[in-house]
Amino acid sequence: MDWQLLLNDSRLGIDQSSSKDSLDGRSQFQKDFDRVVFSPAFRRLQDKTQVFPLPETDFVHTRLTHSLEVAVVGRSLGNLVGENIIERHPELKKQFNKFHFGDIIAAACLAHDIGNPPFGHSGEDAISEYFKNGGGKEFKDKITDEKKWLDLIKYEGNAQGFRIITALQNPDVKGGLQLTYATIASFTKYPRESFISKKPVQYTNYSVYSKYGFFQAEKEIFKEVAESCRLEFTDKEGSYWWFRHPLAFLMEAADDICYRIMDLEDGFRLGLVSFAEAEELIFPLVDTRNLEGYEKRDEREKIGYLRAKAISDLVNELAKTFLDEEGNILSGKLDNHLISIIPKAEPLKEIMDVSINKIYRARNVVEREVAGYEVLGGLLDTFIHAYNDYLENNYSKRTLAIINLLPKRIITEGNIDLYNRLLTILDFISGMTDSFAVSLFRKIKGISLPEGRVSD
Repeated sequence: MDWQLLLNDSRLGIDQSSSKDSLDGRSQFQKDFDRVVFSPAFRRLQDKTQVFPLPETDFVHTRLTHSLEVAVVGRSLGNLVGENIIERHPELKKQFNKFHFGDIIAAACLAHDIGNPPFGHSGEDAISEYFKNGGGKEFKDKITDEKKWLDLIKYEGNAQGFRIITALQNPDVKGGLQLTYATIASFTKYPRESFISKKPVQYTNYSVYSKYGFFQAEKEIFKEVAESCRLEFTDKEGSYWWFRHPLAFLMEAADDICYRIMDLEDGFRLGLVSFAEAEELIFPLVDTRNLEGYEKRDEREKIGYLRAKAISDLVNELAKTFLDEEGNILSGKLDNHLISIIPKAEPLKEIMDVSINKIYRARNVVEREVAGYEVLGGLLDTFIHAYNDYLENNYSKRTLAIINLLPKRIITEGNIDLYNRLLTILDFISGMTDSFAVSLFRKIKGISLPEGRVSD
């Protein structure tokens, strides 16, 4: 792969001859960042779960604060790497500088969780479970395309995110947010469809391609993105599967170090991890010879200080590892996550192990995840059946009342095939915030009534 082509700043959905906007002091990639910030889907992340669903304290992270932090770390990574790449490839200097790398990664990082449904990763599992073993199982025989069915039973927030930024936001405009090809490709951690017959023989690990990044409904859109950046095929036999855009490794790395370290800090703040254990886990990530004023701080300040130092040191390590692996990355030979091959990989793994046992499996987290299964399963069942009945002109007054809860754009969409009907309802439900999903579920199940006086 070629950096000159990988940094394609033309926009999806806009004719390339007119894709360069008038000068206003921003790079094309900075405009990508701004478009994500002002999108409704990004705004909803303020009430979507990071780890702790519907948190009772205002300190712990939501998807919004997490995404902002990842974008900051991603920008730093991109600037560090970009400076070296520009020096290694001087032909790039005519069009690019190190900040373009940072801008691309920051925009991709900002959008990386935009497709997550309510209740975090358990929300993805709840949707998959609905189609695999729940009420949605009845549709299996009606969706004969194996790839489309796999989209549903292995529902993926990354693919939903791709659908949001390329189609659902500004639905009447070709290209959705009309981001640059470089940013969209860097956003796509898993540049493959859900069904793959076999993995390429050159991979021994395969972990960086273990999930998928787009639904069948958007596969041609990603093909356009991939061809515009000249991503190479991993599978020459026809599957929609490309090598990662190199900057996707850095976007993923920014996310990895943020959620590992920030989740640990959240766990400490909530009393799930002791100060002594949190300190012991983070110490191996920092140079403890240079901890100015550390002993004068209280416990919360100490963990916050160590967290900042750890992230700073890890950014430098990840940038160096990326540059060391540049050749393998450009040729598609790297089949591992950057965070697993840096010198401090083991301490990060220990943090992850503790987080799984003491934070992600904490009682209040698990209880609310279970509640999420009930909420999302109930909403899916209600709206999918009502929508199908409505489009087939076979509905009751109750069905019509439920249909009126859907956005008008969905109601007027017309009679579409079953697969796209299901995706349409998934768009509606996965786009909900945690609080709205719970509130709507309670209302349609009669557990609570809408606010306001109810007449006789």
